Amino acid sequence: QVQLVESGGGLVQPGGSLRLSCAASGRTFSSYAMAWFRQAPGKEREIVAGITWSGGRTYSADSVKGRFTISRDNAKNTVNLQMNSLKPEDTAVYYCAARSEAFIAVVPVRREQYNYWGQGTQVTVSS
Repeated sequence: QVQLVESGGGLVQPGGSLRLSCAASGRTFSSYAMAWFRQAPGKEREIVAGITWSGGRTYSADSVKGRFTISRDNAKNTVNLQMNSLKPEDTAVYYCAARSEAFIAVVPVRREQYNYWGQGTQVTVSS
């Protein structure tokens, strides 16, 4: 069983930065692919960024490439999302997700491929 708890959301002006963190419980966290998804009102939940168990491979959605960076610290059981140059269209609830299949070499990108989810944290980009 894996429990995920997000933190770091809030209100930020366009062009600003936020850092989201996801704290995971469970000894097997370090073997799982992790990802950040987001869901804006009236829209489908979409992947923002993902990372393999070792951190050796990452994925970023086209909409956030060059602005958002995903990272993980397996010693601390955390995965982070550094968000820079934020835009109003980045406003959404951001979710941390884990796929409990150990040591996969690629980053899963579909929502249905993840089986553990956090409760979400709100990010609002507005002046």
